[in-house]
Amino acid sequence: LQLQASGGGLVQAGGSLTLSCVVSEFTFNSKAIGWFRETPGNEREAVSCIGTTDGEKSYATSVKGRFTISIDTAKKTVYLQMNALESEDTARYYCAAEPGWCSGKASMQRAWGQGTQVTVSS
Repeated sequence: LQLQASGGGLVQAGGSLTLSCVVSEFTFNSKAIGWFRETPGNEREAVSCIGTTDGEKSYATSVKGRFTISIDTAKKTVYLQMNALESEDTARYYCAAEPGWCSGKASMQRAWGQGTQVTVSS
């Protein structure tokens, strides 16, 4: 199982970015795909998650209403549309294969993508 994240970049506060996560296969090992983010000195935190079969979505409180997660099963790709970006959203974003459900726990992930940097300038 492999995941490839892309789409990060530098954007001004208030702007938008869309991250993509291409998953090599949707199997029992990837029934849910999560987005996490990490800043230096801090633990990796859950941002959003989506079930690959039921489409159930979840969001961290800090991004609810601004970020939207979606899936294109034909392309095996999970997207994270990020709007109204804030400087606090600056982080390296990772997609990961959740353990069959949206656990929101970095320690439980089955596999990780390589990450993509998002930098929001104020």
